Amino acid sequence: MRIIGLTGGIAAGKSTVSARWAEHGAVVVDADRLARDAVAPRSPGLARVAERFGPAVIAADGTLDRPALGAVVFADPAARKDLEAITHPEVWRLAQLAFDAAESADPDAVVVYDVPLLAEARGSRPLRFDAVVVVDAPAAQRIERLVERRGMTHEEAERRVSAQASDADRLALADHVVDATGTLADTLRSADAVWERIAR
Repeated sequence: MRIIGLTGGIAAGKSTVSARWAEHGAVVVDADRLARDAVAPRSPGLARVAERFGPAVIAADGTLDRPALGAVVFADPAARKDLEAITHPEVWRLAQLAFDAAESADPDAVVVYDVPLLAEARGSRPLRFDAVVVVDAPAAQRIERLVERRGMTHEEAERRVSAQASDADRLALADHVVDATGTLADTLRSADAVWERIAR
């Protein structure tokens, strides 16, 4: 089994690339999905989030109020680090379970770990990847996508982008780069070309 780390800034196009690679036979493990599982209702993770950030981040139905929490952590770097200290270890634990399951099902699997905060977590991540792929689009373009596609204000989009690692820090980790600056078709062609290299 090989594990490929797939990363990129918010709105770069990681989901497009991981979906494409799933079509080519990759086993995709989505860190965002694991992060939701880590703070599911009645989970220890959610209890720790409530303890740190207060009842205002818990919705009436007992789930995490993501917009309320996002408003706090994207405006306060210290709060964001506190949240990451709660969630990252649990996400890694769940990821390892997913990798083990993939290897049990197919010892020759190519597992793609779709992880947006790889550059941010590199100092503490317990996993070595066989390759790291960065989906790259410049910050200004990603801000435009957040405004146009997700309905954010320009200011909110800027905060979300600036809260993440810089493009240079992310690219410094890359063994391969998928160019996501063009059209969807252009991005898929770049993704296919990189897949051919990593799947050999």
